Parts: sequence; structure tokens; C-alpha cells
Amino acid sequence: MAALQTVAKKVWSVRRLLVLLCAPLVLLPVVFALPSKEGCCLFVILLMAVYWCTEALPLSVTALLPIILFPFMGILPSSKVCPQYFLDTNFLFLSGLIMASAIEEWNLHRRIALKVLMLVGVQPAWLILGMMVTTSLLSMWLSNTASTAMMLPIASAILKSLFGQKESRKDLSSEGEENAAPTQTNGLHTMPTEMQLLASPEDKDCSEETEAPCSRKEEEYRQNVWKGFLISIPYSASIGGTATLTGTPPNLILLGQLKSFFPQCDVVNFGSWFIFAFPLMLLFLLLGWLWISFLYGGMTLRFLSDAVTGIAIVTILFFFPSQRPSLKWWFDFKAPNTETKPLLTWKKAQDTVPWNIILLLGGGFAMAKGCEESGLSALISKQLHPLENMSPMLAVLLITAVIAFFTEFASNTATIIIFLPVLSELAIRLRVHPLYLMIPGTIGCSYAFMLPVSTPPNSIAFASGHLMVKDMVRTGFLMNLMGVLLLNLAINTWAQTIFQLGTFPDWARNHSASVTTLPPTLANNTLRTL
Repeated sequence: MAALQTVAKKVWSVRRLLVLLCAPLVLLPVVFALPSKEGCCLFVILLMAVYWCTEALPLSVTALLPIILFPFMGILPSSKVCPQYFLDTNFLFLSGLIMASAIEEWNLHRRIALKVLMLVGVQPAWLILGMMVTTSLLSMWLSNTASTAMMLPIASAILKSLFGQKESRKDLSSEGEENAAPTQTNGLHTMPTEMQLLASPEDKDCSEETEAPCSRKEEEYRQNVWKGFLISIPYSASIGGTATLTGTPPNLILLGQLKSFFPQCDVVNFGSWFIFAFPLMLLFLLLGWLWISFLYGGMTLRFLSDAVTGIAIVTILFFFPSQRPSLKWWFDFKAPNTETKPLLTWKKAQDTVPWNIILLLGGGFAMAKGCEESGLSALISKQLHPLENMSPMLAVLLITAVIAFFTEFASNTATIIIFLPVLSELAIRLRVHPLYLMIPGTIGCSYAFMLPVSTPPNSIAFASGHLMVKDMVRTGFLMNLMGVLLLNLAINTWAQTIFQLGTFPDWARNHSASVTTLPPTLANNTLRTL
């Protein structure tokens, strides 16, 4: 028995190497089971999916595999693969990452959080709402992971202040000293910490007098409020990321793949996406808050591309002065001649921006290009012919539910990279607007609430030690269900007008004529249903 345990430990220690070597051998029959190009492309996609899910290689390194495998297997020449890593969509996302560095440098997230929390008061349900609103607003412009990592310490400090835990005051005093340093060095007025803001004199007196152990009911109430706070932050980060094109990678992957599959499609841009997704975010945020509070809170025309705009705004950060310029300085010959510090320096951006995400996006675009050029996406869509007899509304509901379930176990980026080429070809076969299937699929990838491993924000909240898996499954199941139903409501109501989903556009018709030859019998009456 001891020998088996030793062997198991040794196997576990080399698990990544085993996956790295065995996965290509296990997937090799796929190459021979399909036509040459389609089989080779599916082999590469499955191999990348396995490597991404198991992290046998770093995610960004796995994203570089198409540069090696696509030319080697005759799927695409390198001249078509490499440009996918430097599309304007990548630079749009890069502008968001650099903006996040500037926000973190000047503690803007803390200021927004404190202002919102001062407005909502100290009742647990209202505090949960304040945290959810703040996190979702940040997540619209920053990555979901960064928003969660920024907000969890604030939530922890507020809860410690609210419950007046004696041992936590020591921890928070050291946190206050650490947080005070950057605000002073940045030349800003010092901010009150969360403790100073929310802890009234009565709370301090109460905490000193009531050191006796709490009743069991009180302790359960405190634990529930802790859970509600911690679980609301990653959920609202995932919801808020859907509201803007730069909020989460799947949204940008949709934009990039639309330009690849349908170059003439200009319906989706920053403005049209925001008009569609922001109301959806508000509705989902409201329902999510009611559900979490019930469980834990005690409440029964365009000339410039978006990439050009994003990079232009980010460029300003590198020379805009961090302090208000003064005319007196020019006439004061004794004043120090020091260079004005900008809002953001390149060293700060270089140190804090996760550059590997750009490669990850590029790998997704390269994979999509391979699916299109090899004919794999068309081949897979043909296998989905049972959906042709289904009404479009029911098809969208089924697709959204499947993707929302799938993304519980795989990263949302990998999920959307795999599904989008299939959804685009399926829409062509169904003769419906491609965005009618692609938009719900994209947003559905962000609705992963049930498991700690579903998203990095979920993992961060779970690592705090106050949540159990059953807490996330219980709360997340209904969150997933509400998200799928709200998404289907949005795509069948106001999205119809914004994206003109009731028509089969000419750019999709042109793609259909050049890529997929449809029998006339397949032109079903889905448009009449819409």
C-alpha cells in the first residue's frame, strides 16, 4: 500500500509532463478519422483545449502552438497565422490593461468603492449591493480577475469593521499603514481607510465591552454575511465584464472572429455592444443581488476603430501630469526644477500589464482562422442538423445553456474560441443572423458561477477560506439559470433592433455563397419565426 502511494505521488508530480506527452498520442486517431485538413485542424484544437484545461504548458505558450502546427500540418501558411496575433482587437484589449495599471497606481478603485459605500449605508444587504455595483463598474473597464483582487481586501476590511473583531483590527492597522504610503507618495490627500469610514464610536465601545463569545445564531448570521460579501464580488465581476467589449476576452474574441468570418460586418462596435449589454448587466445585477441578499444578507456612423480610440486615450496617460500645473512655478526661481510625473510611466505598465493575455487572444484568433480555412467549422455545423428543425429561440436557449455549463469546467476564453466558429457556420445553415447565435454564446461564456475553478475571480474568493463548494453551487446554480434566461430575453427583444437580428444580412449571404453551399430545402422559415 505504501508503495502504491509513493508511485501515485510520483505520477502526480510529473502529471503535466505526462499530459504533454500522452495527449498528442491519444488524440492522433482524430487526424485519420476525418478528411485531411479538417482532421488535422481538429487535432490541433483538441490538443490546445487539453493543454489549456490542464495547464500542461503555460496558457500563453499553448496559444503559440498554431504558429508551429498549422504550417507543419498544412492547415495554414505562417503568413496567415502570424498576423492573427497582432490584430487591432489585441491592441484594443491592451489599452484596457494599461488603463487598469493607471487606476491601480492612483487608488481610483478605492475612492469609487468608498463613495458608493458611503451612499448605501451599513445594512448588510445594502452593503452587498454597494460592493456589487462597484465591482461591476470596475470590471467593465478592467479584467474580472483584477477587479476581484482589488475589491476583496476592501470587502474584508469593511466586514471586520462591521463585526468589530478585536484580532482583525491589528491586521487592518497594518493594512492602513501600507495603503497610506502610496497615497502620500502619489501626492494625493490621504483617504480614510474602510475601518475609519464605517466604524462609529458606538461600534468601538461595543467591541471592547462584548468580548464574550457570540451566540450560535449570531455567529451563523456573521458567517452568512461574510459569504454573501465574498460570493457577490466574483459574480458581479463576471457580470460587469459583459457590458463592454474590453471587459472580458470572449467579447473581443467575438469581435475579432466576426472580422475574420464576415469582413463586411460593421454592426458590432463599442457603442452598439454597450447599448445592448449594459441594460442586460443591470438586470442581472439586480436579480443577482436579490438572490444573494435573500440567501446571505438577511433580506426576505464610425470612422475610427475602437482600437485607435483606446490606444489614443492610453497614450495621453503617459504625458498627462499627475499634479495640477502651477503658473507660479515659472516665476519662482527657487522652486525645484524637477520633472513632472505623468499619470502612468512605461515601467509601471511594463511591470503590471499581463502581456501573456495578448498572446492568448492571438492564439484564439489563429485557431479560428484555421477552423475557417480548413473547413472544420463547416463540417461540425453539418453534424448539428437536428437543430435545423428547431425554432431559433429554442436553439439559442439550448446553445446558451450548453455553453454556460461547459464554461464551468473550461476557461471562458478557450470555450468561446472552440464554439464561435461552429456557431457562425450553424447560423449560415439556419439562415438566421449570425449574431443571433454568436452574441448569446459569447456572453454565456462569462456566466460561470457554480465552481471555484470556473473563473479566476471565483478561485480568489474561494481562497479566502470563508466559502465552501456547496455555497457556490447553491448560489451559482440559480445565477446560471437567471443569466441564461435574461440573456435569451435580451437577444429576443432590444437586441433585435440594435443589431438588426430579424434579417439575414448580405455579408452573411456572401459568406454562405463562398464557403458553404446550402441545398434549397434548408432555407427554412426561421426568419418568419424571428
